[in-house]
Amino acid sequence: MVAPAARRKRPQNKFVIDCSKPAQDQIMDIATFETFLAERIKVGGKAGVLGDSVNVSREKFKIVVTSEIPMSKRYLKYLTKKYLRKHSVRDWLRVIASNKERNVYELRYFNIAENEGEDEE
Repeated sequence: MVAPAARRKRPQNKFVIDCSKPAQDQIMDIATFETFLAERIKVGGKAGVLGDSVNVSREKFKIVVTSEIPMSKRYLKYLTKKYLRKHSVRDWLRVIASNKERNVYELRYFNIAENEGEDEE
């Protein structure tokens, strides 16, 4: 006999947002970012009602979002950008997908390359 679909284990998505660089420089507060995500993530069309399906936690300078329901990584990038814009640090920080791991976003500074080789006349 085939086991019913209800007994199958639900897939669990785990997303990590690495905020180590701006947090060490005291530019952003990880605790406020964690509460921002918990208040803004929508489950079933309602924001802030995470229930048992979504969990937002903090590990040192990383925010970990685990979800038992389908959730896109892009949605977390959208919310992160929204937080950065709200706290007026979007001009200095950007959200980049990590090259090493698939489900990791990193907050990095913009590379401001000054053209030292060109002389302005």
